Amino acid sequence: MLGKPADQRKALLRALTTELIRNGRITTTKIRAQAVRSEAEKMITLAKDGSLAARRQAMGYIYDKQLVHALFDQAPERYADRKGGYTRILRTVRRRGDNAEMAIIELT
Repeated sequence: MLGKPADQRKALLRALTTELIRNGRITTTKIRAQAVRSEAEKMITLAKDGSLAARRQAMGYIYDKQLVHALFDQAPERYADRKGGYTRILRTVRRRGDNAEMAIIELT
């Protein structure tokens, strides 16, 4: 998946997930957006749980400590009525250099 060694792939997904939660929307390739979707959904589900164990699990994944605290403060009321589907992937124009499929992934 993603054509990278496991350590680089995990670091890439962690960084993209952190930026998605920080900014609410990122532009990346379609394949990366699909991979980030599952990780971001897991982090929001942990934040909805709100337990200490869930918070520690999120701290181990997301790079920014203040971002984790903000996520755990906002997610329970923002996504209280949903069981999933916290992100949306919108396809955009292909990248000019290598014609890769691009997409915008955003939190809904």
